[in-house]
Formats: sequence, structure tokens, C-alpha cells
Amino acid sequence: MMSDETSGQYNDGNRAFLQAFLARGVLTLAEAKPVLAAIFTVHEDRETLPEDVTEADFNSYIAAANYAISPFDFEIRSTLSQIDRTRIFALVNTTSDPMTQLATTYNADEISYLKRILDAMFETFNTPRREIMAITSMQALQLNKVPTDRARRESQNGNATQGSSGQSLTMLQAEKMLKQLVAEGWFEKSVAGFYSLSPRALIELRGWLMETYNDVGEEDDEGGEPSQRIKTCFACKDIVTVGQRCSERSCPVRLHDICTQNFFRAQQATNCPQCKREWTGNNYVGERAVTTTEEYMRGRRRSGPAAQAQPSTQRVGESEDDEEEE
Repeated sequence: MMSDETSGQYNDGNRAFLQAFLARGVLTLAEAKPVLAAIFTVHEDRETLPEDVTEADFNSYIAAANYAISPFDFEIRSTLSQIDRTRIFALVNTTSDPMTQLATTYNADEISYLKRILDAMFETFNTPRREIMAITSMQALQLNKVPTDRARRESQNGNATQGSSGQSLTMLQAEKMLKQLVAEGWFEKSVAGFYSLSPRALIELRGWLMETYNDVGEEDDEGGEPSQRIKTCFACKDIVTVGQRCSERSCPVRLHDICTQNFFRAQQATNCPQCKREWTGNNYVGERAVTTTEEYMRGRRRSGPAAQAQPSTQRVGESEDDEEEE
């Protein structure tokens, strides 16, 4: 159904929608329908059901909200879920650095801890062998302490230096912060216990991630090419932190799982579009780069039910040769 709100007049209904959006930070069409139904019910003085709300209604309110917030350097942007391609809308500050924005909620020591987690996700656990780009609960908690001078020097040699300042957090403080990052929609926590960046975080941090981790002056450990730790989908061009990779380790082609279907159907072949090797579909980006390995499976079998609560904390690169797909 279309209402007067779509006529271009910004009114109480638009303000109520924007307030609801601000309270959530992220929104999908399915999540917006009950909100808009309630607004329409009040505004039109007759009941409107969520299923009566159309995508056109939603888009109209998004456009009106964007117009209202643009003078304040905010914008509502959207991305597609890497899992099911649901369109997700998020509120983004268009001028300030993402870390500056987070500093309004977290103190300097907490920001330092967050940077150590991001370094772990996108450097330590994102290598030519395994592009995990996620971190287990135990691994995240073990980053609560600021590196020692020696560890800092070693870290600097590996370019993971962002979180080497500030004071350490206690385990309880680190655990509380991780929960808060999930609650605020910055992190997602999987059933297997891995933390990864949420769609909202990928929208907000896209430019920062590219600038921070894709160093054109740094050579890849194995290929001698510039390091590009943050890669985009060959089909949709969005960042890939969950998906598939070419079986040729040096090939940069990555695809979201759901993008592979239409891409290879249109291509009428299941070969990598760049190196032409067969696309196996079982070379993964994301936590599956760990959870599908025989090594991980053996650890789960040995540990029994208790292992379901906490994945292996083994560092990337240890005893990997058995698992390499080549």
C-alpha cells in the first residue's frame, strides 16, 4: 500500500521510521514491514498488516530518511548478505573515520583491543593458505592483553601493529566488549563460535579495510605480488569474507557462494574466469576454510561434545600442509 508519506512531505511517520532505524542501526525489508505497518496504522487510523507493506513503501521511506539525514553527513547505504543475498540497509557516517565513530562508544583501550581483533581477522588468520577472516571466542579473548615489547616487534615485522598501544583489558572486559559488538551489529557470531564482521561493519569499514590491509607496497609472502588481503567478488564486486576461492593459490578470483550459481550458469562452464582451472566449489573463504578440514574434524571427534562450545584455537599456518587443497 502507498501512503501520503511517499508524496515527498516529511512528516511524523517519516520521523518515527527514522527513529526506529537509528535504534536498530541495520534494517531489512522483512524487519521494516512491521515498523511501517504500525506507522501506517497510526497515521491512517486503520489497521495495516505487515504483509500489506510493499517494497515501494520501504524504498520511499528510505529515500525520505536519506534526504533528512544528509545535511548531518549520514547516509543509509545497502549491501547484499553474503549468505542469502538479502538486501541489508545500514546507517553510515560519510565523513568521519570508522574508528573515530567507534571512539564515541568505546574508550582508547577498547579501540586498541578491537584493532588487535581486526588484525587477527585480516592478517593473522587471512593467509594465502587459509583466508579465514574470522576468529574464535578463545582467540579473541586471548588478545585482551597489549603485546609485550618483544611481541610488538615481531608483530611489526608481520605488519600487525594497530592494537599495540593502550592498556590491556581483563578477560571479563574483553568478553563484555565482544558481546556488545555483536549486540550493536558490528560482529556476528556463528554457531561454530567464530566472530566475523557483520554486513553493517562491511558497509561502514569497506574503505578503511581496503586502505589498512591492502598495502600496494607490500609483497605477498609467496607470490611476490602486492598483498591484497581484502578481496572482492568477481561477480558482484562486494567484499568477500564468506564464499569460495579458486583452487590455484596465487589466483585472486573469489566468489560469494550464491554468486557462483548465476555466474557459472551465464559462463556455461565451471572454470575460473582468470586462470581457467576447474572451479571445485570446495575451496573456501571464511570459517569453512577451517571447519571443513580433516584436522578440524579430528579435533572435534577427539574432544567430543565439549568441543562444540569452543573451536580449535590453533593458529593459521600450523600443520596446514595436510589440508592444502592443491
